[in-house]
Amino acid sequence: MLEPALRNVFLEYSELLLFLLVAMTYVNALEERRVFDVLRAALVRAGLSYRALFWATGGLAFVISPVADNLTTALVMSAVAIALGREAPRFVSLSCINIVVAANAGGAFSPFGDITTLMVWQKGLVTFGDFFLLFVPSVVNFILPAAIMHFAVPRGRPTPQVEPVALKIGARRIALFFALTIITAIAVHSVLHLPAVIGMMTGLGYLQLLDYFLQLRGRRRGRESDYTFNVFHRLAGVEWDTLLFFYGVMMCIGALGLAGYLSWVSHALYGGLGATPANVLIGIVSAVLDNIPLMYGVLTMQPDMPLGEWLMITLTAGVGGSLLSIGSAAGVALMGQARGVYTFMAHLRWTPAVAVGYAAAILAHRILNAHTF
Repeated sequence: MLEPALRNVFLEYSELLLFLLVAMTYVNALEERRVFDVLRAALVRAGLSYRALFWATGGLAFVISPVADNLTTALVMSAVAIALGREAPRFVSLSCINIVVAANAGGAFSPFGDITTLMVWQKGLVTFGDFFLLFVPSVVNFILPAAIMHFAVPRGRPTPQVEPVALKIGARRIALFFALTIITAIAVHSVLHLPAVIGMMTGLGYLQLLDYFLQLRGRRRGRESDYTFNVFHRLAGVEWDTLLFFYGVMMCIGALGLAGYLSWVSHALYGGLGATPANVLIGIVSAVLDNIPLMYGVLTMQPDMPLGEWLMITLTAGVGGSLLSIGSAAGVALMGQARGVYTFMAHLRWTPAVAVGYAAAILAHRILNAHTF
């Protein structure tokens, strides 16, 4: 009994580890090739008003986070707000809240946007296409709080800054191969019915081949350091502490499931409260407890729910962390980056606005996707 349970949990962890390893390697390669620096510099040079920057950074966070992880997205966008808001701390604080909400909302409708959505997709409970049923609820979750905060953003515009940054050689090709890797993972999972991680590992091969050909070109031109980005250096730079944290989380929850505690919790939550109230409650709890163990706990319980409810828990676990600054990795990171300006209390003052977006997103999902319940 112990051996099959252990093998099952370890296999799930291995798939998650290798999937995230490839995705993080690509993000690190894009970062090293200055893709995010160029994006940030373009916003800094644009000469936008504070309110326009508020919407631009939030909108870009929402658009980028479905592909890149929400932590990297939030850090890049907050760097713009901090750089241009030195004379307007209120703008920085509100922009950071908006970026956290937008990054978490953007990650909720894509299997690649958040670890919780990735878990649900790899488990086979929601198909790749079905995740996009959450697009409109995710937009609602981002737009409503932003619209409420908009009027508190100071008027005027910051002094434009000149920040010349250029892409390094190979940046566009890395972005293209990242897109090809995502397509490969989707095709492997949807067409061949194999684990998506097989497609992601194939994508790591794409990146290694690109690195090899760039090295050859650099040697011919005597400028190898300008061309190579070294895949293994990018692998070494991924967030290993996060990846190993998942091992402990998944093993602990697997042990609780084997001991019968998760069956009891599942009966109390989903049997007593019902699926929708339980999923909404789990989303609220994720503002205090990490959403990854919460989601893995639900997946381990595997309550009997229709597609609409699996989409519901994906949505609530993904965006519930925005209710508090400590509810997501993006919020915690931004508190460190904008220390003393974006704080727990600064976010808490706008929690009611974020809660309006949370409730409206749930309502939008119930109405628009009623056929899935």
